[in-house]
Amino acid sequence: MKHLLPLVVAIAMLVSASAQTPQPSAPAQPGGNNDVYHVHFTKAALGQAGALGQSLSKPDSTSPMPEHFIVLRHQQGDDWDYVVIQHLGPKATVEVTPAPPAATRDLSAWHGDTFAAGPSWAEFSKAMGLGDQAKNTAGSAYSVAVWRAAPGHRDQLEQQLKQTDPNQKVKTGRVLLQHLEGGPWNYLAIERYDSWQDFATDQAASSGAIGSGQDGWSKIREHAAFHRDTLADRIAPK
Repeated sequence: MKHLLPLVVAIAMLVSASAQTPQPSAPAQPGGNNDVYHVHFTKAALGQAGALGQSLSKPDSTSPMPEHFIVLRHQQGDDWDYVVIQHLGPKATVEVTPAPPAATRDLSAWHGDTFAAGPSWAEFSKAMGLGDQAKNTAGSAYSVAVWRAAPGHRDQLEQQLKQTDPNQKVKTGRVLLQHLEGGPWNYLAIERYDSWQDFATDQAASSGAIGSGQDGWSKIREHAAFHRDTLADRIAPK
């Protein structure tokens, strides 16, 4: 026992030192969701839909990357009028800021904010038709969907959302954002079609297989507790 006590003390000191030593963070994964995005759903106040859209289309000068954003406008689906997705880079901070002027604040009836993990801006912007190609994709159609997994099915839902139909005839751009903090959803899935005609073609081609049990529509419903889909167009950048 006389020789055991110093050994116990030495082990305790080693464990304590290890616990206090900062551990290196996991390295970023190539092609993974390593960047932070701010997702802002909002509904316009009565009679203010146009004014709200114009306000949201202006780059946010307080953002670390003001030009890294997209504004989509509701066409059919959920109750929101606009969704703004702002790229923030590898991390985000929340700070107390002055309240916006009443004239700006009163344009919106309600809004919901969520921080989400997503791909690099280069990958996101390419999929969404932004950057140098934005002028050529002004007529794009977007499918915006929020998904929440059934308990114990999150990994399976994510896998299904990442699946692409090998028989798909129409080329699309696809992005999947993963919830970090905020709204009651796990994933935000956005799919961009070059045109509304392409969207209609894709729907017509896939409608015959829906409900067969082996199609994506059926499989994803084995893992999702909730989802909402909205068709939208893009108002910014133009």
